[in-house]
Amino acid sequence: MDDDRMMIALLHELDRLPVPDHLEHPEGYDHRRAGLRATELADRLSEEFGGRCPLDRNEDASYYFAIGVPAELAEAGVHVGIRLSNYGDLAVVTTPSPDSHAGEDGAVAAGALSVADRRRIEAALSDLGYVQVPPRLLHRPFDGVTRLVDEDSVISHPPHQDVATRWTRFFEHL
Repeated sequence: MDDDRMMIALLHELDRLPVPDHLEHPEGYDHRRAGLRATELADRLSEEFGGRCPLDRNEDASYYFAIGVPAELAEAGVHVGIRLSNYGDLAVVTTPSPDSHAGEDGAVAAGALSVADRRRIEAALSDLGYVQVPPRLLHRPFDGVTRLVDEDSVISHPPHQDVATRWTRFFEHL
């Protein structure tokens, strides 16, 4: 659990970064660099899994890039998603949806992710300098300093959630 405390401290630190007039990314965010790294990750995963792992680009979100490992390429036969946050080179792995499992251990235990596929994904993320965040830490209510709600708008959150979460802050459409 010490790792969890360190990760939560990192999320709080990233939340305090200066932002322009929106929350999509911190000041100094290099979209070009992020895109090149995301493309490199998608290419690496495509090679590792023996087929195309598509890279999706997003706007108006605290993540601009998501990569999918199609179910037919995954040993467990379940789609694996990887979202890359605009903050601190954070990455999260989901199988198949953001709240399906608390983390990779749970996904492996449930048969949604094979140990070999987990290792491939974790190695690729690590080799490219991404910091992997366990989903269980992201689906808690947001406890940072950034205002995610103002008089004119409410930041989106998944329909099954009543409040904004850390997932909202770092891996969702804003």
